[in-house]
Amino acid sequence: MKILFSPSEAKISDSLYGQIDKKDFLFEDLYEKRVYILQKYQEFVENANDNELQKLFGLKDISTYKAQNIFTSKTLKAIQRYSGVGYEYLKYNTLNKDAQIFLDNNLIIFSNLFGPILAKTNLPYYKLKQGEKLNGFKIEDFYKQNFSAALDEYLKDEFIIDLRAGFYEKFYKPKKKYITMKFIKNSKTVSHWAKAYRGKVVRALAIHKPQNESEFSKIEFENLKIIEIIQKSFKKEYIFEII
Repeated sequence: MKILFSPSEAKISDSLYGQIDKKDFLFEDLYEKRVYILQKYQEFVENANDNELQKLFGLKDISTYKAQNIFTSKTLKAIQRYSGVGYEYLKYNTLNKDAQIFLDNNLIIFSNLFGPILAKTNLPYYKLKQGEKLNGFKIEDFYKQNFSAALDEYLKDEFIIDLRAGFYEKFYKPKKKYITMKFIKNSKTVSHWAKAYRGKVVRALAIHKPQNESEFSKIEFENLKIIEIIQKSFKKEYIFEII
């Protein structure tokens, strides 16, 4: 099984390891493609004015990120670096070692700067507002064009659960059967709480480790009840009511 997941805007600033390393990333042969994006990012950070950087980071106080170098900064495991709502409810650090190792190797996070990475990939502390361009350059299009074939091959024999927010579908769409989940409360699709339940679901998946849809459908997710299943082309959407 492979789980597709979103990053988060919020991040922990702590770092434990050395700078980014080619051997740390999925698809080593495509590492130079990532470097191309990182160089664009670093050059923009070094040369843009404060207004442009505030827009790029989505922040008024840009001093911390403006001073950093993406290539030489120390790093932390991606699943520990991200600290938004989904990761808060995932509670990676409280999982047992077996469940952590499972996520390290089977959770694919679609970073808006680094592209598709495994949960165990070490990342520096960085900031890039979702959907922002680098001088008009659309990062999501670049990763889709250059990484889709590798992802297709990597996932061809896997049971896939896609728990990404809609924006990250721009980076990649599976070309085989996969499962998604939608969360409903009082007959309405939830947004903020969807992040929380995605995190809870990832935690449950790490514990139960379903290897096919039959095993997945038997998991009793906390406070969730299946009310409908919709098949559209390769996508099978499980709709859950929050109870």
